[in-house]
Amino acid sequence: MQMNQAPMTTPPPAVTTKDLMYLKDAMSWELMAFKKFHFMAEHAENQQIKQALDKVGKMHQDHYNRLLNHLQVDNNSVLANMPNTQQQTH
Repeated sequence: MQMNQAPMTTPPPAVTTKDLMYLKDAMSWELMAFKKFHFMAEHAENQQIKQALDKVGKMHQDHYNRLLNHLQVDNNSVLANMPNTQQQTH
């Protein structure tokens, strides 16, 4: 399957219901991964392994925070200020 669309370089200003469901799932996965790596890092005895697990855990925490940042918008305000894309009939 070929995709003819150019990749989106920045997220859209408004979050749709479908986007919100995807973000919720993604945040759950990132949070769970962070918790697991944090737990493993706390119990690792080898310092190199402990550091590697901690680094990966922090990466998942960063991903979680990035996703959270996309949800911290006033969606109603953004949608109210977007141009109406429906064509008007005369």
